[in-house]
Formats: sequence, structure tokens, C-alpha cells
Amino acid sequence: MSTKRSLVRRTALVAATAAAALVLTACGSGADADRPAGHGSHSATTPAPSASGSASSSAAHNAADTAFAQGMIPHHRQAVEMADLAPSRAASSEVKELAAAIKKAQDPEIKTLTGWLTAWGAPVPAEGAADHSAHGAGGAGMMTAAELEKLKAATGKEFDTAFMELMIKHHEGAVAMARTEKAEGAHADAKAMAEAIITSQSAEIDHMKKLLGKS
Repeated sequence: MSTKRSLVRRTALVAATAAAALVLTACGSGADADRPAGHGSHSATTPAPSASGSASSSAAHNAADTAFAQGMIPHHRQAVEMADLAPSRAASSEVKELAAAIKKAQDPEIKTLTGWLTAWGAPVPAEGAADHSAHGAGGAGMMTAAELEKLKAATGKEFDTAFMELMIKHHEGAVAMARTEKAEGAHADAKAMAEAIITSQSAEIDHMKKLLGKS
């Protein structure tokens, strides 16, 4: 009788242990699911630019999207190069703040555009590729080599004026490119970026014109 009772107790203990293990496993999964997403988990759940090369997103682009990305990358690179000159050359704190905002906005967009081109199997413009005509952008307000050298040589108020005048032209080119993408592109994210560029850079154009006393 006592042997039978021991067997029953051992059986019950094994069953209870197994049940506890199942409960712990379920709780562990729930804890992971309920944990707030931080920066680390965000990158795991949100596709990186290069991850847009899934079958569906690769199919949902056209030649206009490719031209937009290939034209905007060197365009943004030059804007960032111009912005990098401001901290050591500008006299106006407003120009320095504007330059910082331009760099903050356009650096991540360069990475995103590069990721799209990689996903689409399209060439990424090489560093220093400033000839927009090769990418269908027709200049798009890009500075010439002579204009860039002149800007690099300027300081103080002379730099502020030259920077804003050149950046207005530069931004106008970007807005025109973005409008073409909105009208002719097929890739939803590229069209959304184009809309953001139109909104932000149009506002910056207005701000620079006010600082120059042209509006």
C-alpha cells in the first residue's frame, strides 16, 4: 500500500514540475512580448533602408524612383558639405543653426536613399559624384567647383550671404526633383520622402529669403 502511495506521489510531483515549466515558458514569452521597444528593438522590428529589398518593395518602384535616389544622393552630399563649412565661417547664429538642421535632416536621407538603390540593384553614386546630369537631375541647383571654392574662402557676413544665396538655389533644385518624384514615382516611401523634402526645404527657402531681406 505504501509502495502504491509513493508511486502516486512521484507521479504527481513529475506532473506538477512539468506544469510549472510550461507556466514559466509562457511567462517568459509574454514578458518579451510586453517589453517596451527601445532603440535596439526598433532596429530589429523596423526594416532598415537596405531591408526594403523585399520582393514586394523591390517590385513597387520605377525608373523615376531610381533617378530620384541617384540624383538626390550627390545633391544631399553637397548640401552637407556646405553645411559643414558654417560652424567655422558663419557670423550669424541663425546661419549656423540652419546649417546644423540641414545636415541633421539630409545625412539620414542619404543612408535611406543608398539603401533603396542597393535593394533595387541600381548603382549608388560614388562619393564626390557631383555631376547631376549623369543622373537625370540636370544640375538641380548644384554649386559649381568655382562657387564651392569661393564659399570655402569666405568668412563672416560674406559667408552668411553667399551660403544662403547658394543654398536657396540648391534647395530650389531639390524641391523640383522632389516634385518630379511625387508626380512620376511609384515607390511609396520615396514619394513620402519627396513630400517631406518639398515641405521642409520650401520652409527653409522662405526663412533664408527673410534673413537676406528678399521677402
